[in-house]
Amino acid sequence: MATTANFAKGQLKSFVERIEKLEEEKKALSEDIREVYGEAKGVGFDVKALRTVVRLRMQDNEERKEHEALVDLYRDALGLG
Repeated sequence: MATTANFAKGQLKSFVERIEKLEEEKKALSEDIREVYGEAKGVGFDVKALRTVVRLRMQDNEERKEHEALVDLYRDALGLG
């Protein structure tokens, strides 16, 4: 019984350490991304538009088309054509 408990504790510790390491990496990547957006802004690009383009490129074609069709429908309904 004690062996099983020790094994479970070891596994739990391993999971926690791996998650902590990944969280550190995620924080570093977030800072790097923020820097790149800052550089883009520094040379005159609109960061809000840039974020939108990045998000759109991450979608698959079908998902993007559906979203654009829905936005067009909403624009037409509100007379924003």
